[in-house]
Amino acid sequence: MNERRKEGRKEKQLQKEKEEQQQKEEEEQEEEEEEEEEEEEEEEEEEEEEEEEFREAIEKHT
Repeated sequence: MNERRKEGRKEKQLQKEKEEQQQKEEEEQEEEEEEEEEEEEEEEEEEEEEEEEFREAIEKHT
């Protein structure tokens, strides 16, 4: 009987650790995705600025 309790506790602890690890991995993946989105947005903004500067330079010469 005592062995069953110990095994039950071990299983619960292992399950809890597994869930915590899974949650941690999901959070890390979300952070990575957010960082990638931010980088993409920054790149798009830079491209737009460069295009705008190019247009302004062309307009000055015409």
